[in-house]
Amino acid sequence: MENKYIHRAVYVGVNICRFLLAIVFLFSGFIKANDPMGTVYKVEDYFEAFWLAGWIYGFVPYLIAWIMAIVEFTLGSYLLFGIRRKLASISCLLFMLVMTPLTLWLAVSNPISDCGCFGDAVHLSNWDTFWKNVVLLLASVFVFVRNRSVFKLVTDKMDWLVAMYSTVFIFLFTYFTLNHLPVFDFRPYHIGADIKAGMEIPEGVKLPVYETIFTYQKDGVKKDFTIDNFPTDTTWTFVESQTVLKEKGYEPPIKDFVVISNDDGADITEEILNSNYVFLLVSPWLEKADDSSMDLINEVYDYSLDNGYKFYCVTASSDEAISRWQDYTGAEYPFATMDEITLKTIIRSNPGMILLKDGVVIRKWSNFSLPDEYQLSGPLEELPIGQLDDNTFWTKVTEMLVWFFGPLILFIIIDLIWLNIHRKKKFVPAPNKGVNEKKD
Repeated sequence: MENKYIHRAVYVGVNICRFLLAIVFLFSGFIKANDPMGTVYKVEDYFEAFWLAGWIYGFVPYLIAWIMAIVEFTLGSYLLFGIRRKLASISCLLFMLVMTPLTLWLAVSNPISDCGCFGDAVHLSNWDTFWKNVVLLLASVFVFVRNRSVFKLVTDKMDWLVAMYSTVFIFLFTYFTLNHLPVFDFRPYHIGADIKAGMEIPEGVKLPVYETIFTYQKDGVKKDFTIDNFPTDTTWTFVESQTVLKEKGYEPPIKDFVVISNDDGADITEEILNSNYVFLLVSPWLEKADDSSMDLINEVYDYSLDNGYKFYCVTASSDEAISRWQDYTGAEYPFATMDEITLKTIIRSNPGMILLKDGVVIRKWSNFSLPDEYQLSGPLEELPIGQLDDNTFWTKVTEMLVWFFGPLILFIIIDLIWLNIHRKKKFVPAPNKGVNEKKD
């Protein structure tokens, strides 16, 4: 009797761990697939932290981002449905054996403030990420040792179909978001965000306290100083300075939205945020921007001129890069400069376009989904694209759940029906040959 209870406890424990791992891997993989460019930027941060800055330029970050999304989501679906149990348990254990020491190193050395495992959806400190991985590592060990106790949600004949569909689904979803922006935008510049409100600091809140550390060198010895103990000895040689957070406090969601006109160097932030409608063509680097939609961009600019709307191209590129862009594309619209990181945060496309109305983000378009003359057939006040998109967060969640689980549930129902029919055929009694025979 005691062994029976122990066996049942192990069975329940293994499947609890299996579902925990499945949820984490599915969520992590989906978030990476939802914002592949965000994963690319994080991979580039890792390359810099590992002194591999030369790998930033090229296809490698994109390939890694794509593989991570597909592998994590597919592995999570294996664990969720209980398919490929041996392969899933081994892969999960190997994954955690690599990630746990890596996150320990990140927590100790802190070269990157956020590991990026859940993108912008959930921010974890490096130590939080490490302890999370410790729990997942223990769970993966348990599942690996007792993988035969993982019960399946589908029959053996459905293994290949569920496995294939999960991989194809996340592959196509990643491809879609890479070309058409994230479906779920967790950044402070999402559709519906009020940029002006996001920059405000409530009265009475405690502000963060920063301190500047100055590093000087003398006789081959480096020493850090602050404003309070600044060296008066002129023989010290300045090396570098850095500003560090001394005390945490309230920080507004948006603190770096500053737009400087390229014509006269004037700050036009207030002008942009207080205008009725403003089109912003966003390109962190014009020298890397996709120029395949230049005709559409120029049409949007002509439309804005005809209807009295402001239009700016905001970039972090140099004046030389802007001049080359103008010469190559025939761009006549005005240019403005903004911080590169801010531009990458605003939109995951190079170039991309956003529409503001009184400082509120109304619409966002990637380079592959820019509005055309049919959508811009009148004043924005009278057009659907001039109004705030009413597609809510939970509506999108429902759509994603239907797209993923709908076909899988259909497959499972078909499988159960086929299995039931097969069982009935198997147990149909053979006909009595002597019933219709005539007596002698």
